[in-house]
Amino acid sequence: MAKYIFVTGGVTSSLGKGIIAASLAKLLQARGFRVTIQKFDPYINVDPGTLNPYEHGECYVTEDGAETDLDLGHYERFLSIFTSQANNVTTGRIYQTVINKEREGAFLGKTVQVVPHITDEIKRRMLLLGKDGKYDIVITEIGGTVGDIESLPFIEAVRQLQWELPEEDVVVVHLTLIPYLRAAKELKTKPTQHSVKMLSETGVHPDIIVCRTEEPLSNDIKRKIALFCNVKQEAVIEAMDASTIYEVPLLMLREKLDIICMKKLNITNAKEPELEKWKGFLDKLKYPKSKVTVGLIGKYVELQDAYKSILESFIHAGAVNEVKVQVVNVHSEFITKDNVSEKLEGLDGLLVAPGFGHRGIEGKIIAVQYARENGLPFFGICLGMQMAVIEFGRNVLGLADAHSTEMDASTSNAVINMMEEQKKIKLMGGTMRLGTYPCEIKEGTLAYEIYGSTHISERHRHRYEFNNSYLEQFENAGLVASGLNPDSGLVEIMEIPAHPFFIGVQYHPELKSTVERPAPLFVGFIGAAKKYNEKRVSQKSVALQTELI
Repeated sequence: MAKYIFVTGGVTSSLGKGIIAASLAKLLQARGFRVTIQKFDPYINVDPGTLNPYEHGECYVTEDGAETDLDLGHYERFLSIFTSQANNVTTGRIYQTVINKEREGAFLGKTVQVVPHITDEIKRRMLLLGKDGKYDIVITEIGGTVGDIESLPFIEAVRQLQWELPEEDVVVVHLTLIPYLRAAKELKTKPTQHSVKMLSETGVHPDIIVCRTEEPLSNDIKRKIALFCNVKQEAVIEAMDASTIYEVPLLMLREKLDIICMKKLNITNAKEPELEKWKGFLDKLKYPKSKVTVGLIGKYVELQDAYKSILESFIHAGAVNEVKVQVVNVHSEFITKDNVSEKLEGLDGLLVAPGFGHRGIEGKIIAVQYARENGLPFFGICLGMQMAVIEFGRNVLGLADAHSTEMDASTSNAVINMMEEQKKIKLMGGTMRLGTYPCEIKEGTLAYEIYGSTHISERHRHRYEFNNSYLEQFENAGLVASGLNPDSGLVEIMEIPAHPFFIGVQYHPELKSTVERPAPLFVGFIGAAKKYNEKRVSQKSVALQTELI
């Protein structure tokens, strides 16, 4: 039997339940346990696939093609393990399953109710990952905040499991906020007391309280929280704001969060945590030898979570190259031919981000042209690759109306077209080309140099592809397909060999980048940006010396 840890949140959202859950999982994994994490989200959507990035941040795609919450990205980046469809469950998916069972007659005509039918399905899914003996510990993050109406069925399911499972098999960790009132110069525990009281009123009692705070918690404050919230003082954990999320596991190690959990779970066979690789990564992250500036060209830049995996991949690749990656957000909607030089001046590399729809497209195409003509390292992901194809078609091949049928269905030069298998699909949710697909890379190309292999697999999320009827024309002009899907012939990678670093990919390499296994394309891109920066600095230095002479 696996053991189960449930992580709930109170007072306010965005406290970092996902980071705390991932950090605890990392510590337990470092002690030799087989650990996984799952996220239960209270919204009615079946999955985040149809949610606006402004509403929910990025949609994270797993190996098996599940469109999931972005917290699963944190889980994979911290643990270096793959998650799946089973690791992310929404209220919508729960109700969909129960309603389908009702339609099939599975409930024998009984009235279908939240308790027991909905809560039974929630419990079934909560226990699912721990059934086959693959994991020793399953950590479940409950989305939302205690007190939310939509979260009640999940909290009720946790209450029932606390009662049904052996006491030593269940731990509840409650994350809450200890605000600091600067005017009074005082930390306030009342919001935490109210949050725990609200949780207790549902029948769920937390075993451990993790307190997000800007200031250190004194022993007196910890004692007060323990007294009023009915937990041991050692179970009141300080979670100070950190300079990077990757410090949080070490902060939780110092606070003995993993030890307290193991004590509650009656685990006695743990070894000392092995975190040398993690600490080595942090050292490189904290003490870079130089800095590079990369432009992120996107249309959702107002919300950083819309490009969460890309930003984290920059951090991983920066550590490998021992540089600090400073990301400059550039909204593609406001890039024009008149201001592109001004907006992109001083950059060492340019990444054109994924996205959907026609808004901001022309700005992305202009940015690609600037990078291509000025020898600036360029990296395009999914839509970013497609924009590189359109730009090349227009400005090199002379196809003035080259476009994607996603934005212009009437173009006479559809260099990007909808995939054949997508043309008959009517439903939007979960119907794109999703999950991992193989790619064969040609030897002697930039892609081969980066991956060091002719066979790779990467994750996808798209409906449109490069139109292969134009392939010969493009390759003759200098934009070559260096990676193809071996089964369908789909172009996966495009690059310009004559350019210092110009590569676009149809897939999403950022989704597989972890602390221990950084995405090769990001490592290569940041390495190219580093070289470009060194060359630019050297040229400036020579110019300055010449001027002084």
